[in-house]
Amino acid sequence: MTENREHIAQEIKAEFMRSLAERFGREQERKLKNYRQQNEYIKRGKTLFTGSSLMEQFPIAEYCLNDGLPVAYNRGIGGYTTDDFLAAIDTVLLDPQPSKLFINIGTNDIRPMPEGEDWFEHLSKNYRRICDIIREKLPDAEVYMMAYYPVNGHVALAQDNSAMRVRTNENIDRANRMVRKLAEEYGFNYIDVNDGLKDEQGNLKAERTMDGIHFDPAGYRTVFERLKKYL
Repeated sequence: MTENREHIAQEIKAEFMRSLAERFGREQERKLKNYRQQNEYIKRGKTLFTGSSLMEQFPIAEYCLNDGLPVAYNRGIGGYTTDDFLAAIDTVLLDPQPSKLFINIGTNDIRPMPEGEDWFEHLSKNYRRICDIIREKLPDAEVYMMAYYPVNGHVALAQDNSAMRVRTNENIDRANRMVRKLAEEYGFNYIDVNDGLKDEQGNLKAERTMDGIHFDPAGYRTVFERLKKYL
């Protein structure tokens, strides 16, 4: 009887997760469609920020407007991996034809992978493809490849986020070294604006985050202040 109840509970949980993933996927498609439509009306040759949720939630357009800085558009989509990004690269990167590009994509690739696959190799291969496309399609763009942000594993694991066993600051540092090398190889800029986000142990400050990954408006303002010199 106990085993039967546990089996039913597992099936309910699995169905809930499938439903959640489907809703999340539909929301991503909605955002992509909106960006595609917005791209028809924006000015080309401006500054573009693109990536996943940590970029999507960055109120860069408002910050630039308030500080009298050049126009900046945001094309981040939460949950995006490099696979998703490559599939949508026309909308989230190429169509705006940016003269200056800030990109932060790939932290969602630092996750448990199917047996026989390695997250680092997958991320490295896809990021190289992205760099190839940028160099081919936007040869005159000034490109800034941003270091991945730190996490706070204590906060994340307390919320039963098992993916954080892979998405550690140690692995983020490893990925950042890869991004830096790619930037050097392609003649792009590598920038790390994370120092104000970290505690003494190098973790994302606990007071700046609710889930160990994303941060609050004060955290984004900290990042923005360090980005100003590039804008």
